[in-house]
Order: sequence, then structure tokens, then C-alpha cells
Amino acid sequence: MNWKFPTAAAALAATLFVTNPALADPREASPNDPTCREGGKPAVLVRVSGLKNGAGKVRIQAYGPGPSKHLKKGDWAGRVDVPLNGRRSVDICLPLPAAGAYSVAVRHDANANKKSDWNDGAAFSRNPKLGLTSKPTFAQTAIRVGNDPTRISVVLNYRQGLSVGPI
Repeated sequence: MNWKFPTAAAALAATLFVTNPALADPREASPNDPTCREGGKPAVLVRVSGLKNGAGKVRIQAYGPGPSKHLKKGDWAGRVDVPLNGRRSVDICLPLPAAGAYSVAVRHDANANKKSDWNDGAAFSRNPKLGLTSKPTFAQTAIRVGNDPTRISVVLNYRQGLSVGPI
């Protein structure tokens, strides 16, 4: 019997799950997910515009269905990270677990350091006005998602002195 193969396979599997968090959490989607093209499943297709540059990544997270987990750390229903590669607008598909009311949060991680910095951008579904220290409510951002992809557009906001708004 060759005992090296199971050990090597186990080591490879462990390495993939440790080094690739997208594989570790089934709520995370691939930037190339076909759900929005194929249809027939709950998803949101987000048109992100107003990016101040094409550097870094855009992260989209959906909270719901319903308001109970709105913007609670780690309580998102789905998430996808997409590298911008020079693009100043991008369409991103995010599959969701079920039809219902969701809030969609968008963040432009301009330096791709996986942290929210002062120079990063933010937006939400339904494009509510943002403040430096306040977060929008679920009612201000909620969208209805059915059993087919729902299209929305968001415009990124950035800090500009003591205010926040589109550039």
C-alpha cells in the first residue's frame, strides 16, 4: 500500500483551504460566477461606477434576507472580491442563497490591503447619502431579489475633507 498519496492529498487539501479563503466559506463567490448569465437563481448583478481609479479590488457583500444581520461583521449572506485591473466601472454578479430583501454593500479597496482605509470608497444599494461616521439603515438600502438576477447600480463615495460623496 502507498501511504504517501493519502498524506500528500490531505496536505494539498489543507493547503488549499488555508491559503484560499474563498474555498473555505461557501458564501464567497467567484468573480466569474455564471449565475447572472444563466438566470433562474437568486442573485444581484451590480453595476459599480464612480471609481476614483482602477487600482485594487472591489468587494460586494449582501446582508439578508431581512434586516436582522444588516452590516453585522461576518453575518453577510454572500460576498465576492473582484480585482479592477485598471477598470473604472465594473459589473459584478453575486449569487444569493434565497429570494428576499437584501442590503448590498460595496467597498473599493484601492490599495488591496483588505482593510478599510480613509482613501477607500464605499456605496450601498439604492445609493443612500453617506456620512463619515454613520451607516445607512436596512430600510434605506433594501432591495427585493427574486428567483432571477436583480440588476442594480451603485456609485462609489469617497472621503472629501469632512464629507463623503461621489467624486
